[in-house]
Amino acid sequence: MIDKVKQVIDRYETVTQNLAAPEIASDPAKYSELAKEHHELEPVAKKGQQYIQIVEQIDEDESILNGDDEELKEIVREEIEELKSDLTEMEEALKVLLLPKDPLDSKNTIMEIRAGTGGEEAALFAADLYRMYSHFSEQNGWFAELIAANVTDNGGYKEVICSFNGDSIFGKLKYEGGVHRVQRVPTTETSGRIHTSAATVAVLPEADEVDIKINPQDLRIDTFRASGAGGQHVNKTESAVRITHIPTDTVVTCQDEKSQHKNRASAIKVLRSRLLARERGKQRSARAETRKSMVSTGDRSAKIRTYNFPQGRVTDHRIDLTLYRLEEIMNGDLTELIEQLKIADQLEQLKADS
Repeated sequence: MIDKVKQVIDRYETVTQNLAAPEIASDPAKYSELAKEHHELEPVAKKGQQYIQIVEQIDEDESILNGDDEELKEIVREEIEELKSDLTEMEEALKVLLLPKDPLDSKNTIMEIRAGTGGEEAALFAADLYRMYSHFSEQNGWFAELIAANVTDNGGYKEVICSFNGDSIFGKLKYEGGVHRVQRVPTTETSGRIHTSAATVAVLPEADEVDIKINPQDLRIDTFRASGAGGQHVNKTESAVRITHIPTDTVVTCQDEKSQHKNRASAIKVLRSRLLARERGKQRSARAETRKSMVSTGDRSAKIRTYNFPQGRVTDHRIDLTLYRLEEIMNGDLTELIEQLKIADQLEQLKADS
């Protein structure tokens, strides 16, 4: 542990010095890369420096125990006991900080929300989820952009695709992928009966060209006239775009923009992210024989969370966590849920590595 911590501290000090070098300061790309590494190393280095100080203090105190001053030795024994307790806590914290980082955590994110079982009520719930994540985005200072939406007559969504740009977004939202279930009395229900509906959420790291190379010859691109719910917003030009990635039979349709060029760019962005998620899924399946992740699978067939409106509660089934704060959560207060999921994921990784 101590050797690994010292390596991190040495690298942190080197990066700190390099950031002050004129040749780095004058190169925005290099400076940005080093600044990102500095930000990632800092919490480990700071905690590691405290850890080493405690180890050194324990060594110093234990050398006093070899002396003749009994009164001082008694004081030192008490101090050593306290320091060892602090050291144990710090070791656990450092184990978490030293876990390998998911390189995709820093990515921007594309989110796809689709109505599942439950008809119009499921579509309305999909709209509620979209608003919930939009509020969470605002609270974190992210930039949100609607990419595509299939709106129902009552204002729900059969499907909505959006992107979130900002600081380390995928690392926070990746736990949201899966089936979300709602239990409530629909506004159209006259007998007051509680209905259960569902929506699926897919969370995709936004892929850059360097992440996923797409051969133009593998694409079939169709254009058509866009149309909205009830025949509204019918376009007189063929601005809507449907792109099919032939090798994987992945289809993306975008029609929200009036410009065919913008719809094509949005569709390519979504396609690239879906292909990255597909590749990531293959890698995860290959690792599943040795370690099954409890919370970060992103398996959309798994029911991950239930929102019970009559009881005002939200239950995350992966970690058996129930919070009676449904209204705040639906308004975007997801921090506690995500932090608990992150902790559970880290504990699973520690178990697998031990």
